[in-house]
Amino acid sequence: MSGIWSIYAVKYADRNARTRADSFLDDDHPAAPHGMDYFTWVLEGDGRRIVVDTGYEEAEGRARGRPILRDPAQALLALDLDPETVETVIITHMHYDHAGGLTRYPKAMFHLQETEMGFATGPCMCDPDLRAPYTADHVCDMIRHLYSGRVIFHKGDAEIAPGVTVHRVGGHSKGLQVVRVMTAGGPVCLASDASHYYENFEAGKLFPIVADKEEMRAGFARIVELAEDPARVIPGHDPLVRERFPAYGRSGFVWKLG
Repeated sequence: MSGIWSIYAVKYADRNARTRADSFLDDDHPAAPHGMDYFTWVLEGDGRRIVVDTGYEEAEGRARGRPILRDPAQALLALDLDPETVETVIITHMHYDHAGGLTRYPKAMFHLQETEMGFATGPCMCDPDLRAPYTADHVCDMIRHLYSGRVIFHKGDAEIAPGVTVHRVGGHSKGLQVVRVMTAGGPVCLASDASHYYENFEAGKLFPIVADKEEMRAGFARIVELAEDPARVIPGHDPLVRERFPAYGRSGFVWKLG
């Protein structure tokens, strides 16, 4: 087994009626427009596929006033990947836009940090600000998968497959994990919401939704360390990803990251 993987970003939504105040604490130009993209990711290597995060479904988009462009599970068909056949799903954290549609993967084992499940089901959810990015139905779906024997919890660093590891960094949520993927061009860090944008980690700017500021700042350094090169850090929501990496196929919503 080679342990070398390819990475694909699949865009399923965007939200452009935002400002820099929505993306950065204490920004110098808080009223300036600042768009956001929403992705799921697919890893391909050694004859298998791994999905990283599952996005959010149409009903969730309606409830939050954030419509999707396409169903994230069905969008995987652009990579000839049927969600019903996926066997491994990594959930970086349980926020609504990363952990929706969990029932769409009936054969999958789900990989999650134990800290994140404890956070999403514990007393911190009594705080409306900490609770806001979570959706109770998504959390309940994960609990159902847990009771059916389909959740694998990790505590810190863990190997999912040769060349694919997860690493808890916290910050944005208490159990946020990032994914390190070995590619032909070297290690890539899928930072997810450890850094929503390149500017977060490059300039040390905190994202406004934060469970632990100290961990978020430490996470900026950790994701660069894991990638071994800042150019190989992939932020979770930055539209610049679509400019820095080549489009893949003819769908118009898939990019190859490594």
